Amino acid sequence: MGASQVALAALELGKQHELCLQLRDTQNAEYLGEIYLDVTLTPQSREEREQSLQKTGKMSEMGRKYKCQVWSSVVTIVLIKIKHFSIADGLCDPYVRFRLGGEKYKSKSSNRMPTPTWPEQFDLHLFDDQTQDLEINVCAKDRSREEIVASTVIDLSKLERERTHKIKHKFNGGDGGGGGGGSGSGGEIPHKTAASGVLYLLLTISGTSTIEMITDLSDYDREITEQEHIREKYSVRRTFCDLRDVGVLTVRVYKALGLTSADLCGKSDPFCVLELVNARLQTHTEYKTLSPTWDKIFMFNIRDINSVLEVTVFDEDPDYKVEFLGKVAIPLLSVNNGVQKWYPLKDKKLMTRAKGNNPKILLELRLVWNPIRAFIRTLNPKEEKYMHQEIKFKRQTLIRNVMRLKDLVLWAIDIGKYFEYWVEWESPMHTILVLIAFVLACQFFEPYMAPIALLLVFLRYYVARTWGALKVSDDDYEQQIDEDDQQEDRDDDQEDDKSKEEKKSLKERLSAVQEVTQLVQNTIGEIASFGEKIKNLLDFSVPFLSYLAVLLLVGVTIVLYYIPIRYLIMGWGINKFTRKILRPNTIPNNELLDLLSRVPDNEEKIYYKEMRTNDSADGGSGGGDKSNKETKRKQKL
Repeated sequence: MGASQVALAALELGKQHELCLQLRDTQNAEYLGEIYLDVTLTPQSREEREQSLQKTGKMSEMGRKYKCQVWSSVVTIVLIKIKHFSIADGLCDPYVRFRLGGEKYKSKSSNRMPTPTWPEQFDLHLFDDQTQDLEINVCAKDRSREEIVASTVIDLSKLERERTHKIKHKFNGGDGGGGGGGSGSGGEIPHKTAASGVLYLLLTISGTSTIEMITDLSDYDREITEQEHIREKYSVRRTFCDLRDVGVLTVRVYKALGLTSADLCGKSDPFCVLELVNARLQTHTEYKTLSPTWDKIFMFNIRDINSVLEVTVFDEDPDYKVEFLGKVAIPLLSVNNGVQKWYPLKDKKLMTRAKGNNPKILLELRLVWNPIRAFIRTLNPKEEKYMHQEIKFKRQTLIRNVMRLKDLVLWAIDIGKYFEYWVEWESPMHTILVLIAFVLACQFFEPYMAPIALLLVFLRYYVARTWGALKVSDDDYEQQIDEDDQQEDRDDDQEDDKSKEEKKSLKERLSAVQEVTQLVQNTIGEIASFGEKIKNLLDFSVPFLSYLAVLLLVGVTIVLYYIPIRYLIMGWGINKFTRKILRPNTIPNNELLDLLSRVPDNEEKIYYKEMRTNDSADGGSGGGDKSNKETKRKQKL
């Protein structure tokens, strides 16, 4: 007979409203009458809300929203290695099978004996109505047969959610002894052909849906006492309680805007993945939207303050495959504590803006850390990241690495020109002053003066960076990277067209040449990267590391002043010879190389550089970047 609507957002809480609603019919314009109502909007507690939703059928409506996401959470597994692997009966080439409910995964075979190494990363899915036992079977094969040589079961219900667990499971002869270093590990299942070894893997249960997620923003405990407890834990006076625990990073993932469409309907099913070295967490999936809202909070334990947080947005496909939508890399040392900030999303290479309408993601990062622990950790070996992309041979990459090495050589030549300038007496006054300084240095030089000379180099670059003299060179390098990246994309397109016409035999003949060329390319890149790291350490590209180097040089100066160098060399030798006896579990390392490993090279500086957010919608992908590049080229010309 007619219908009407009430705008609940316009009603005041706890107040009775008298409403007169006119009845309407979309197919009939005649007057159908009016209805009078007394309406009161009353807030409910969480328990009352859940009961009300269930009674009114709204819970089933929310369930339909997640109809595509029938899984309750994602189990991300990184298979690392099997240490001290041994097996009888002539079997070799082990591989590992995983099974969770109805999903299975089989790893590649590894012939790296006696420590088979993969590493491989994959996802399995947890469902509400299935078992949470993860079955792991280690298999081996020869020419005629394949056989399971070790098995174990991990109960995922005993593992903490939203945290990356390092699982270490030991199997020994399949006798049911089991064990294992990870919580939730089950006993070993005996087999006819038994193997022994230690299985290492990383396991994370994340991506829980919004309905049951305990880390929603609405459920987050903002009590001041908790924040004070964290600050107290990482205060300077508690430095030596746990030197490996540097700090805690809290990441709030709010929402994203302007994502590109990955589906045929013009929408995407985005979810967000956060990676800090080997720790990997992710949000749930928001379906059919280009502006997802996740409202999630994640916490990471920090082992190295020089690490980089990688935030990647993917599109989920029905077959659990993903498509890349955008990425941003945020060094922890550049975090703005407690500030909501829009981060523009970049492409896979972190060089240009990602596709979409100025795609960006809203994050809030809060970092609490102990500076003394961070100093000590910086001078220790860097944590190895198990999953990293192998650099393949590309002509443009080889050219770029050669040019990077050439720039370092030219930098050294420029320094040599100063000495030539002095030696050739082009400026007699300068030459006389340098000669006097050289004679005085030879006469009065002491070992402690060497780090003082390096401190003067730091001072020179600090003054240059303060006055902005180094910013121009950084911008020029970024422009060169942009031009090389565009050329590389064109070369990739050409190679894709040519690959369709190539024959398999031609690829086989070129494979050996490509491997050698790839080795040369990567070696040149590593040499150039090493030189750039030294240069960037001197010019305060990362102030924390440069100040640390200055502090170390001051300490070395004091030590060299008071202690004869022969005693220092003697102590260094005794330390090296007795390390295996006094500290057998320590890893041999070089503190200087460990410090340099944390310094970004020129390419990494481009990766971590934030793009300017453009609030105006400029349809297409990164139109604003193209205009900026054209402006830079015109200015250069």
